Amino acid sequence: MRSKINILNRKVKYEYFILSSFNAGIMLTGNEIKSIRNNDANISDCYCLFKDKELFARNIYISEYKNSGYSDHDCTRDRKLLLNKTELDKIFDKVREKGISVVAKRLYINEKGLAKIEISIVKGKKLYDKRNSIKDRDNKIKLDKLKKNFNA
Repeated sequence: MRSKINILNRKVKYEYFILSSFNAGIMLTGNEIKSIRNNDANISDCYCLFKDKELFARNIYISEYKNSGYSDHDCTRDRKLLLNKTELDKIFDKVREKGISVVAKRLYINEKGLAKIEISIVKGKKLYDKRNSIKDRDNKIKLDKLKKNFNA
């Protein structure tokens, strides 16, 4: 079963330096997973925080499932992330450092049909770093065009 659900947070590479990444499960209700399978979710403002040594994702927007009945959910509620204890300890130790945070990079459905979220430990970029990212991306695009024209 190959899933085509792949909801990305495109701002992560531009706004942050990615230090490390983890894949985590998410605790969802039945209507939420149906909405994700319909591609009705957004993680552009999502970040993660600790509550009582458990990691929660805040601001994941999952729209209400259109065929649900009376049991509608809160679209932006905090959702618990499922990681093992060693991964939680690594993330907790990193987050205590100044300037380090945890953001959602990608929301997807794996081969078993389960919703997973890829979270990253990040450090914010300065303005000049963002300019360098744009310049590198533009140079790569120009180089690819030249290679394509040269090989044609």
